[in-house]
Amino acid sequence: MSTQTLKPTEDFDQNCVEPSGCKTVELLIQPRDKDLGGFSVRRVLPTRQRRMVGPWIFFDHMGPADFPAGEGINVRPHPHINLATVTYLFEGEILHRDSLGSYQPIRPGDVNLMVAGKGITHSERERPEVTATAHSLHGLQLWLALPEADEEIDPAFYHYPDADIPRLDLKGVPVRVIMGSAFGATSPVKVFADTLYLEAHLKAGQQIIVPDAEERAVYVAEGEVKANDTLVPEHAMAVLSSAPGIELTATRDSRIAIVGGQNLGKRYMEWNFVSSRRERIEQAKDEWKAQTFPKVTGDEEEYIPLPE
Repeated sequence: MSTQTLKPTEDFDQNCVEPSGCKTVELLIQPRDKDLGGFSVRRVLPTRQRRMVGPWIFFDHMGPADFPAGEGINVRPHPHINLATVTYLFEGEILHRDSLGSYQPIRPGDVNLMVAGKGITHSERERPEVTATAHSLHGLQLWLALPEADEEIDPAFYHYPDADIPRLDLKGVPVRVIMGSAFGATSPVKVFADTLYLEAHLKAGQQIIVPDAEERAVYVAEGEVKANDTLVPEHAMAVLSSAPGIELTATRDSRIAIVGGQNLGKRYMEWNFVSSRRERIEQAKDEWKAQTFPKVTGDEEEYIPLPE
């Protein structure tokens, strides 16, 4: 598979629909599957019609994928600036290494938060113990834009094990508060602005009310739900209005992610770089071409060249 699987250089094609006369759903985003050598990735954000939802500027659904022994994720070192990456797996394992010296296997239910700030380099591979046998991988990878005051902070790495993420039972619906606060629970995961990120599992007929936030959206990783009267199919994101009390009803067993938070204003994005300033991205491109970014500890030999 391509070593750029999780960081393609261009937006995937998406089918975006604006439901007419609907006060619940402002936009329905239906990404097309991108087959990258036996591994499926869906790029949900950004789109031409919608660049961000709250602070979230990038949303990838990777897998589910089944790898034979000897194969798996193998993303060489690459850089980021002015953003934070959030990795959350449903199944499988990814080995995170970065230029701060972090060495962290990410497993299902863990939350991996890497703050790029003024600049960081990392790689995403798999441990030999994992690739030695047939295995699967499935999860979400998101990027957060940082508030302008925090864009150039020192890079940092935070790992939160599965057991530390709050679990709730809302009338039989299991919910995890991955980031931010909702339903009386607050995640320990660090945030830089008002941020919402939840996971919920609904059986057919079950319902959940979407928490309030300045901006919010629901992504259906598995199944199908209705946002009030608008159908949101599997692998689609519904960008929701600010109407209070929006109710999601599963039409079949479903796994959903609810994201949102504070609107941080315009951001520029090119390759792996996000910033409120276009000139800062040009500077980062020059630095990566000159290989003056810090190296990934224990993974210094390879890197992904800047796309031309």
